[in-house]
Amino acid sequence: MASSGIALSTAEARRPIVTAAALRTFARGGYHGTTVADVARAAEISPAYVFKLFPSKETLFASALELCFSQVSDALALGADAAPDQSPAEVLSAMGEAYADLIADRSLLLLQVHALAVADVPEIGAALRAGLARITMFAKERSGAPDEDVQRFVAFGQLCHLIATTHSDDETGEWARIISAGIRH
Repeated sequence: MASSGIALSTAEARRPIVTAAALRTFARGGYHGTTVADVARAAEISPAYVFKLFPSKETLFASALELCFSQVSDALALGADAAPDQSPAEVLSAMGEAYADLIADRSLLLLQVHALAVADVPEIGAALRAGLARITMFAKERSGAPDEDVQRFVAFGQLCHLIATTHSDDETGEWARIISAGIRH
């Protein structure tokens, strides 16, 4: 039941379940390596029902990406609220720690990486830019930090993606030490 006392339709109730299944499934296989049937199987519904909820594979992926960025935004908010003091630097640092904890679940990390690879698909590129805008503006507004500090915060997040996806933190060479110095991911 919705809080208004109105029962949700099956489609309204299923959409978030399918979106969560899409996030996990696309994170594992990427856009090109995942079929709508794969997502349907993970959501325990038929591919036809997935297409009833999402008119295309692109909109399904974009919906999964929107969920990903919602989860990122929620984690950043919790991190910001938990900052030991509310100075811009401390808020950004606390948000970075919260993000590092969040992407320990590699699904969110990998979905973002896969989205970068197919950002030329209009629906996916638009969802990726919207998510990046949301995170950037949240970091700016919540921290009160100058633009260059927010830029550095976002850049470090992308560096965390690079280090985590390439397993550079397992490397012992000087290059790996240089790119991962001071970064927890």
